[in-house]
Amino acid sequence: MEKINFYNQISKNKRDSIVLGIVVFFILVSLVYVMSSIFSPGSSLIFTVFAVIFMIVYTYETYNHGDKIVLAATKAVQVKDNDRRYNQLINIIDEMSIAAGITRPKIYVIESNDINAFATGKTPEHASIAVTTGLLENLKRDEIQGVIGHEMTHIRNYDVRFATFIAVFVGLVAILSDILMRSFFWGGSRDDRKDKNFGILIIVGLILAIVAPVFVRIVQLAISRRREFAADAGSVELTRYPEGLASALEKILKINQGKMKVSEAVSHLFFSDPNKSPLDALFATHPPLEERIKILRLM
Repeated sequence: MEKINFYNQISKNKRDSIVLGIVVFFILVSLVYVMSSIFSPGSSLIFTVFAVIFMIVYTYETYNHGDKIVLAATKAVQVKDNDRRYNQLINIIDEMSIAAGITRPKIYVIESNDINAFATGKTPEHASIAVTTGLLENLKRDEIQGVIGHEMTHIRNYDVRFATFIAVFVGLVAILSDILMRSFFWGGSRDDRKDKNFGILIIVGLILAIVAPVFVRIVQLAISRRREFAADAGSVELTRYPEGLASALEKILKINQGKMKVSEAVSHLFFSDPNKSPLDALFATHPPLEERIKILRLM
């Protein structure tokens, strides 16, 4: 099989993620416009503009406090520079920070037997990386380096910011769809309910209310999977050793139980899906580990 150039892999995944993000935003704006056209037809455009402004402000505020919430929710404990137990981890993160050309992130450890890690933060200058005790106990140095390179790529590529934006958009779509569905049962006082155009709007609104939440959830998962492939490619760029990351993924297949009890709201941030489910093949936030290993060994 033809070898994969990791620069091409990174570019492709970034491009696909942006397209998918635009699709989610378009669906959200469409929902707002249809709702305003049904309930306030005379000012639908103004209502839509104000709704978009609200979405931007809401997303910004959520993003500003997201990293602290995630670290607290996962019970991550910050590592001090003078803690000799984590000398190797600190050295590896120093190395990968230099390779990525970014400020060294704050370092956190999570008590768990599973092999896992995640990155969070507003910008590369204000980022954090958390790893599990299972990762430190079960992986060799080059394998840990591969995982850290993956997370460092997430930080360098602003993946955390992008993932937060998409998660907020998905949540807003779910809220608006629920409001629209409930409004059909409340009825209303419009005098032109027999109007043909109004009937079409009702049908379009009903379809959007039912289909939009499912569709954007699938899009969110697709974005998350694309970003994982891109971060794997980025790790290869930083370490120049794809086998380290591939070997770490193989150990995850053998060791991880998928019982970290992590909220689904933050599970997509982790290196490997922390929660196993029978529906993972369809709704998993991460691509299959076997596929990631295969691609890495073609690089």
